[in-house]
Amino acid sequence: DIVFVGMGEVALRGNVMQGDGIYKSIDAGKTWAHSGLADSQVVSRVRIHPKNPDIVYVAAQGHVWGPNAERGIYRTLDGGKTWMKVLFVDDKTGASDLVMDPTNPRILYAAFWQVHRKPWSLENGGTGGGLWKSIDGGDTWKRLTEGLPEGIVGKVTVTVSASQPSRVWSMVEHAEKGGLYRSDDGGEKWTLVNGSHRIRQRAWYYSRVFADPRNADIIYVTNINFLKSIDGGKTFSR
Repeated sequence: DIVFVGMGEVALRGNVMQGDGIYKSIDAGKTWAHSGLADSQVVSRVRIHPKNPDIVYVAAQGHVWGPNAERGIYRTLDGGKTWMKVLFVDDKTGASDLVMDPTNPRILYAAFWQVHRKPWSLENGGTGGGLWKSIDGGDTWKRLTEGLPEGIVGKVTVTVSASQPSRVWSMVEHAEKGGLYRSDDGGEKWTLVNGSHRIRQRAWYYSRVFADPRNADIIYVTNINFLKSIDGGKTFSR
């Protein structure tokens, strides 16, 4: 019966709809109450601890049109009454994705995206983007870099295989080395497994990756088409 909703539109079009933080329902959506982070404007992900609904994590992308401090990864331990910022890069880089290891809720992967909309342009990417991992429920974080592209990185998203949690995928927008990356050791080392244009078109709008819960070789990528791989990301079909 407990539901958390993050407001704001993550696909940063020129006519993007801004939100006002987090809402919570304790009666399966019949009634709602505001639950903080009002100045985040865009919330990209909400993750709830599977056994304790008072522990909730929020990935806040932040303001679309300019820098702001209320962005990054937030955690509540009291069901949304208070929030603590547990991971922050800078006031221009927000959290574009957040996943929890399905077999261990203390292991989290966070993706960051440096982006700034103007009415006439999209300033997409920067050195602040990338991937982070926590193994202690968000108390501390480590940036993951080995095998991932360096320099100007655009939108980043991430997923974890429930059947083989050491296997992690990430969609990384990068001019020369963008595409689908895979790690088989919990994010320590990464390999580009597919750089096809068809899985990374208009990444700021479509890019997401989802792991099948039972088969570690099956993943889904959302783009202009809805795509599926049954060979660990090497090939995709519509």
